[in-house]
Amino acid sequence: MPTLPWTAPNTPPPGTEVHVFASRFETRTLWGALRFLARTPAVWRQVGRAPGCYGATLRARPLRRTFWTLSAWESAEALKEFARSGAHRPTSRSLAAQMHSARFAGWQATAEDLPVSWEDVVRRLT
Repeated sequence: MPTLPWTAPNTPPPGTEVHVFASRFETRTLWGALRFLARTPAVWRQVGRAPGCYGATLRARPLRRTFWTLSAWESAEALKEFARSGAHRPTSRSLAAQMHSARFAGWQATAEDLPVSWEDVVRRLT
């Protein structure tokens, strides 16, 4: 799967401070990576209609069993609401046992900084 393009369901006003969130997941097995891929479309659809979401993308390297997410939100609370609802909540719970490792990073940026570069994401997650 190639990197999914930056999808921006809502446009932040210029100069707005946004909450950026990135994650890196590595699955234990190739089967776990396939399960992650199989569940991606439902979560991606949820992102597309999530209140407070200013953008999101996913980089997948399934043969390496590694996935990165990047999203921007109106607030940390909007991100938490997304994570607790819709397809994301049961998906994250059902995939937890498949994960070998996970890293997370959150920071503030301005609307003009979006989308954040993958180089910046990788740097913050290492």
